[in-house]
Amino acid sequence: MPDTHGLVDAHHHVWDLDVRPQPWLDEPAHEPIRRTFGSLDLRSAATRPIAGRRLTSTIVVQCVASVPETRDLLALAYGDPLIGAVVGWADLTSPAIGDVLDDLRSGQAGRYLRAVRHVVQGESDPHWLQRPDVERGLRAVGERGLGYDVLVRSHQLPQAVRLAERLPELPLVLDHAGKPPLAAQDLTDWTRLVRALATHPQVRCKVSGLITEADHEKWTVDDIRPVWDVLLSAFGPDRLMFGSDWPVANLAGGWNRWAATVEELLDDCSGTEIHAVLAGTATAFYRLAPDPTDPTDPTKEGASCS
Repeated sequence: MPDTHGLVDAHHHVWDLDVRPQPWLDEPAHEPIRRTFGSLDLRSAATRPIAGRRLTSTIVVQCVASVPETRDLLALAYGDPLIGAVVGWADLTSPAIGDVLDDLRSGQAGRYLRAVRHVVQGESDPHWLQRPDVERGLRAVGERGLGYDVLVRSHQLPQAVRLAERLPELPLVLDHAGKPPLAAQDLTDWTRLVRALATHPQVRCKVSGLITEADHEKWTVDDIRPVWDVLLSAFGPDRLMFGSDWPVANLAGGWNRWAATVEELLDDCSGTEIHAVLAGTATAFYRLAPDPTDPTDPTKEGASCS
């Protein structure tokens, strides 16, 4: 019998090019998504259920290093019941980081700020996350009860491991599984580093952004499965969360094709494990309003993920 409970998309973006440029979209490969995308577009795109669950809540994530963008995302979340939380941006290196975060969290819309992110994948410093000013900023994030989304490429994963070691009190979630080099088909170093990161209990991981790391035109479920197997064994289902990375996912098949892939990957999981990946982990990490119809019985029957 299909599961009719809710589905949380833990990672998507919106942008209005008439309001705020997105310079990263100027790259030739991004031409197919070089237009405005809003939450209504997401509703139109995300029509396929996963394991019988339809989209009921999302987390919208920053794109550019801009406090005004974060304010716009908070206002959007305040006015759109689909968006349950915002991952925003603030300058972690600023001596005024605490004041900026407090200001962002003020007012009715401010309560939707649940985490911050910086595009570390664009930083050339191989120790950026260990800079003293960055660590001071991250401590300010944790002191305010916020989480931190870690966006790094696979070769930058050592920074994420050191961050987890140095700040064990800071809730972390690894975006896009650390961008495994699926197109290169060599997961050896990525596997070792992800397993090291997963030994730190404050770390969660998003099952997102994988199809754009693979061959955009030719990828199959079998290409994604080795990454899924590593994530499942390293983190367990109760520390994994589904994310679409829409509309970036449109470069490699779109929301519905990724949803179908995730459903296939979850085929050997129990109902409780499916709930964790599709709603429970994200709900807990981002402190979303719980779905009162979701299962809470850990003994629900079903085969374990394997």
